[in-house]
Amino acid sequence: MDLEVQKTADGSDTVLNKSIGVHYHSTNGAITEAEHVFITAGLNHFSQSDIAILEVGLGTGLNAALTAMHADEKGLKVSYVGLELYPLNTEFVGKIGYQKQLPSAAATAWNAISNAPWNAEFALGTNFTMTKQQADFTCWVSNQQFNLIYFDAFAPDCQPEMWAPEQFKKLYAMLKHGGVLVTYSAKGIVKQALRDAGFTVKRLPGPPGKHHMLKAIKEVAAH
Repeated sequence: MDLEVQKTADGSDTVLNKSIGVHYHSTNGAITEAEHVFITAGLNHFSQSDIAILEVGLGTGLNAALTAMHADEKGLKVSYVGLELYPLNTEFVGKIGYQKQLPSAAATAWNAISNAPWNAEFALGTNFTMTKQQADFTCWVSNQQFNLIYFDAFAPDCQPEMWAPEQFKKLYAMLKHGGVLVTYSAKGIVKQALRDAGFTVKRLPGPPGKHHMLKAIKEVAAH
């Protein structure tokens, strides 16, 4: 992969995959986008003390690091699985400036996540456990269910196979009732695919540079 670190509008870094012309995080603010889409709309939806999270598209590990910090602040016990088919190598990760750009607790988490082994569970403190799995989501099968899914794959125009209706049906089956999926994309084809999978879909205000984002809920089954 031909990769380059670039500065975004809020001063935090993103990564440009020059081979396919896409960024890992918004150029309008990497940390701002992650906080808005995945923390505010996702993690903050939950008040329970024990939560299982799946991230599709672990990328730089930014979303996971912010989640670890906020979960600790909220007193949440988190089990986190991050899927990534093409992990960034350690040398390249060293060029990303999150150590200085993130709050100290998130920076510490990000450093630990970046240096943790793949395909093995590790712990950050006493309440956050994580497994980084190098896997192709389109043929990945989960052995657990989740409360929250961060869907952070590259955009539908770039990776249409990731946003296909059958993938959202698979995600729907992985979610517990009352569970939530959040994604930065609000494209019509994504909304329709989520609805066809069974989700109740809400269009929310997007982060800087985007009008909208999507929050999809697996409603609690009626008795």
